[in-house]
Amino acid sequence: MFGLMQQQSLLISSLIDFAERHHGDGEVVSRRVEGDVHRYTWADVANRSRQLANALDGLRLMQGDRVATLAWNGYRHLEMYFGVSGSGRVLHTLNPRLHPDQVVWIANHAEDQILCFDMTFLPLVQAVHARCTTVKHWVALCDADKLPADTGIPNLTSYETLIGQQAKTYVWPQLDENSASSMCYTSGTTGNPKAALYSHRSTLLHAYAAALPDVMCISARDAILPVVPMFHVNAWGIPYSAAMTGAKLVFPGPALDGKSVYELIEAEKVTFAAGVPTVWQMLLGHMKPAHLKFSSLKRTVIGGSACPPAMINAFRDDYGVDVLHAWGMTEMSPLGTLCTLKNKHLSLPAEAQMKLRLKQGRAIFGVDMKIVNDAGETLPHDGKTYGDLLVKGPWIIREYFKQEGPPPLIDGWFPTGDVATIDEDGFMQITDRSKDVIKSGGEWISSIDIENIAMAHPDVAMAACIGMPHPKWDERPVVCVVKKPGSALSSAEMLKFYEGKTAKWQIPDDAIFVEAIPLGATGKMLKTKLREQLSGYKLPSL
Repeated sequence: MFGLMQQQSLLISSLIDFAERHHGDGEVVSRRVEGDVHRYTWADVANRSRQLANALDGLRLMQGDRVATLAWNGYRHLEMYFGVSGSGRVLHTLNPRLHPDQVVWIANHAEDQILCFDMTFLPLVQAVHARCTTVKHWVALCDADKLPADTGIPNLTSYETLIGQQAKTYVWPQLDENSASSMCYTSGTTGNPKAALYSHRSTLLHAYAAALPDVMCISARDAILPVVPMFHVNAWGIPYSAAMTGAKLVFPGPALDGKSVYELIEAEKVTFAAGVPTVWQMLLGHMKPAHLKFSSLKRTVIGGSACPPAMINAFRDDYGVDVLHAWGMTEMSPLGTLCTLKNKHLSLPAEAQMKLRLKQGRAIFGVDMKIVNDAGETLPHDGKTYGDLLVKGPWIIREYFKQEGPPPLIDGWFPTGDVATIDEDGFMQITDRSKDVIKSGGEWISSIDIENIAMAHPDVAMAACIGMPHPKWDERPVVCVVKKPGSALSSAEMLKFYEGKTAKWQIPDDAIFVEAIPLGATGKMLKTKLREQLSGYKLPSL
């Protein structure tokens, strides 16, 4: 016997229709590339998204054709989220921080038909356009009068020219909810980048989940600042959840320095912000010397890499902002866990609560997790046993676009490449990437734990821990440290700082000071490059 409910596909177009109908006067605020602040409403987003859909029809794009972006977080990029996907095309958010050769490879692999870009990235487009063999149209996300006369790029038009004369009415196609809606390439795999191809169904289910109270707790009472880029796994799905709930959106554009982010938070009364730790380091670095405070910000989600305890303490103790640790992957759309406490934890001492807050959090409904050993056997959720983390769920990939690489699933589970523990209450903690875990004398040492201790030192700006070869112990940890300006911190002082904070055998063998830690396109530390830089290094004991 089947239920007697209506059948209605979960489509991205329904989000913008709902936003227009039920909170059309809600604000969307963007700091533009030009430097000014642009304001309009969800109703305006809906109208211009339909104009874009009409324009894509006029260019005779087929359903399923890819439309690429090289763009910051802003209102035009938001319109593409709905106008491209809603009309049956696939939005492909390219990462502008990649090397030009990688941009070319990805655009050709995706078979992008149109590439839309912010003027900031004009030099990048000029460098790659001749090699992007499938792109037929180039669109600059600007007004017509801001388009330079001679760029050398054929078939170039401005976004406002493209959509300006189009009708604001459009009948969204009734797609199969499993149709592709957007795609993101990940460099977190071996070989060439691989693409996760999201569906309308997976995107809407993820948007529902992200807005839940024990996840991001997004509501119509929020003003949200997504500092996480819209080219980084669709800004963690926040634009979709905002349309679903009627939240105010505040986009920072290219101005991600601490001063600019702080001023935008205060001017727009932002209540909730999301981003990676490096952005929040710049924000806190700007605020502390000037003795600044927040007047509206209540919580922030930090993901992309482990959040140092010192940062959580600074936000909570100095500024009254609740920090929510999050974890996920491009292949997971991206949310997998978020660290919110259960009711029984609220009466715990502050130190015990902090131990929980440092974990990556509890699985969101829609994500199942388990840890396994090398033989694939399921390990206990006791908070102590380490294992390879596997996940499954309706917004986790089944395979990569064009079936690149080997099948990613193991008996229906996706191997994340992370090593983790899961405790009795379901709190998961990443202890390392499987390729970064340090094995010393048969025991594992978590590089993340070593880095967190270093980051608690007042003279440390950034730290990365890697394993170096050792003839007796296989590997020993060393910590690479970027000192804060003016610091006279020595290696001996850094190593002494570890005493009493971790087991003696886990204390690094050396502290090496470097000018900078190499970072990837999404702000994650590139330990492979760090190892290359230290290829001739020998441990002090050898």
